[in-house]
Amino acid sequence: MITSVDNLLAQQIVNTVKDFCGYDINFINRTGIIFASTNPARIGTFHEIGKRAAASGNTIEVTQDDTFTGTQQGINLPIYHNGRMLAVIGITGKPDEVRKYAYLAERITILLIREQEINAFSRSQSDKKHFVVTALMREEKPDREYLTECLKEFKIDPNSPKRFLILQVNSRYNLVNLSLLEQKIHQLFTQIGITLFTFSYPREFLAVIEESDFKKNDFVLQGFARKNPELIRIAAGRICTLFQLHISCDSARTALKSLEDSRENYALFDNFTLELILSAADNADKKEFLRKTISPLAKEEQELLWTYFTQEMSLSGACEKLYLHKNTLQYKLNRIHTKCGLNPRKFRDAVLLYLALIIGKRTSDR
Repeated sequence: MITSVDNLLAQQIVNTVKDFCGYDINFINRTGIIFASTNPARIGTFHEIGKRAAASGNTIEVTQDDTFTGTQQGINLPIYHNGRMLAVIGITGKPDEVRKYAYLAERITILLIREQEINAFSRSQSDKKHFVVTALMREEKPDREYLTECLKEFKIDPNSPKRFLILQVNSRYNLVNLSLLEQKIHQLFTQIGITLFTFSYPREFLAVIEESDFKKNDFVLQGFARKNPELIRIAAGRICTLFQLHISCDSARTALKSLEDSRENYALFDNFTLELILSAADNADKKEFLRKTISPLAKEEQELLWTYFTQEMSLSGACEKLYLHKNTLQYKLNRIHTKCGLNPRKFRDAVLLYLALIIGKRTSDR
């Protein structure tokens, strides 16, 4: 709660009101010292009536200059907020002329103070969320009492299963416009019931979602990803308990990594099988694997292989799809064997060729 008006805010208010009405304005503290004024010469000087108004809590009007120490004619109005006297506003001029501006200055002050309180509360909430999310994702052992207090404040059930979500902003996205995307993401979180989230500099939104909410809103997350393919990637980790969310975070990272070589921008760890292996390999290893397998093959030969594998290595099924005679297909498969050294009709070699085709497709889709 704000219990006083700081110098910067007070100076902003006096300048704003003077621009509107043309009269000099002062902010006076409880001891009678002017701490903000449109007349710089008066800052730091003593204002006797200002002190009296602060002590009594009453508005005091002065009709003549120099009747009291450091005082000119005008109105001196105490400002109250949440039952506390914050400061005294003094406006210089004939009371009948400046009275309305004194009350205007009072209203502006209260509005700006309330705005400060809201901003301070929002910052406090954001700091707490950041603390909780980062502590859970890093398997830290924070102050359990404070953590429990935060979880209760955000209405997080410590006993229910949860998932970790990562929303990663595209590296080509101009961060100058981040606030627009942030607004969209906050609306998304509100829609699907996420209360615990934070932003991790420079490009990630991290969130914890209840498994019950995830089941109901998985399609919403996918829809958001589809609508923003150039802006963001979304990955959901495995189901975990609250204090195992670091495991869910790691699995979400694995899911996110799988999207690097894909046109897709949404990944759920639960759906992964082969992708878990592929995502663990770095680009250099993938290139070397392709060099040893399908790099000697022409594009048409790779497409033929893909069709052959999608037909469960059935010659008749592949011939039907490719509009080829069985002898022609066998010739082409033998030709592939000769060129790359791997026989598509042998199980072990076929596995290597199939993996290579998947990696090749992901690489070409980037």
